Amino acid sequence: MAEIAVIGAGAWGTALAMLGARAGHGVRLWARDAARAAQMERLRENAAYLPGITLEPAIRVSADPAATLDGAEAVLLAVPVQNLRAIALRLRPLWPRHRPAVICAKGVEAASGLFPAELLATLLPGVEAAVLTGPNFAHEIARGLPAAAVLAASDIATRSALMPLLSAPAFRLYGSGDLIGAQAGGAAKNVLAIAAGVVSGQALGENARAALITRGLAELSRLVLALGGRPETPVGLSGLGDLVLTCTGEGSRNVSLGRRLGEGRSLPDALAMARGVVEGVATAPALVARARAAGVEMPIAEAVAALLAGKASVAALIAGLLSRPQKAEETG
Repeated sequence: MAEIAVIGAGAWGTALAMLGARAGHGVRLWARDAARAAQMERLRENAAYLPGITLEPAIRVSADPAATLDGAEAVLLAVPVQNLRAIALRLRPLWPRHRPAVICAKGVEAASGLFPAELLATLLPGVEAAVLTGPNFAHEIARGLPAAAVLAASDIATRSALMPLLSAPAFRLYGSGDLIGAQAGGAAKNVLAIAAGVVSGQALGENARAALITRGLAELSRLVLALGGRPETPVGLSGLGDLVLTCTGEGSRNVSLGRRLGEGRSLPDALAMARGVVEGVATAPALVARARAAGVEMPIAEAVAALLAGKASVAALIAGLLSRPQKAEETG
C-alpha cells in the first residue's frame, strides 16, 4: 500500500482522495482551513462540496502540510490554477524528496500566462511534473461511477510509476507524453464552456451548441499544434472528451456562469451565484494572449474574453461570430 498526499480539499481534491483510497492506498488530504479539516474528520464527509458521500476509511484529513506530505509517494495538487503559485511556494521546503507532482487543475495562470506544469517548473525545480486531466466531474468520481482520464508526463519513467498508483477499478487511465497538449485542452474547455453557457442562456438551440463545440475543438487543435503538441491530443480525452462533458454536463460551473451571462446578468452577479471557482474567467484572457503570441486565431475564446472584460455585449459578439468571412472547414 502506497501513501498519497492530496493538496486541496475542495470537491475535486476530495474525489481524488476517494479514488486513491479505493485503489488501496493510504491517503492524506490537506485542507487549508483547520476548522474544515477537523469537521471533515469528525463527520467523515465533505459537507460543503460533496454532501452525502462518506469518506473512505483510508483517508485522513489534516491542515498540517508537513504531516500531509511526509512519506508521500506522489503529491496530487488539486487547487485552482490561480492559487497554485502560493501553494507551491508554501510546500516547497516540505516537498518529499524525489517525489513527483501530479497537477490536477486546469487553466492558465493569469499573471504569467503559464500552464500549470510550466509554472511548477519555475517554483519546484527538479520535481517531475505530471498532469491528470480528462472528462471528470468530481461528484461522479467520488461516487465511484466509471470514468477515464489522461495522465500526461514528459518523462516516461514518471508516467510509468504513476499510472498504476492512480488507477482504480472504475477509473481507467491512459498515458500521454504530450504535456503541453493535455494542459491546453484543460484550459480551453473551460473558456469554451462559458460560450456554451451563453448559447443556452440566449436560448439559441442545440444546433448552435453543437456548432460551437465543433468550432471550439478546431480552435483548440490549432493552439495545440502551434505550441508543439501532438495532433491526436485534441481529439482524445483531454481535448474532445473534456470539451463535450464541460459544455453539455449539468455540473459545469463554467456553463452555469455563461448561462447567467447569456440571460443578461452581470459578471459580478453571475460569479456571486457560482458554487466554487469558475476557472474559465481568469483563464480566458490569459489563453487568448498565449494564442496570439503563438500566432493562433481563437475567435470563440476571444469573444468570451471580450464579454468577461465588458468590451462587448452578448448580442454583438454573437453577430460578430456569425458574420465572420466564409472559408473551407479544413482551413480553420
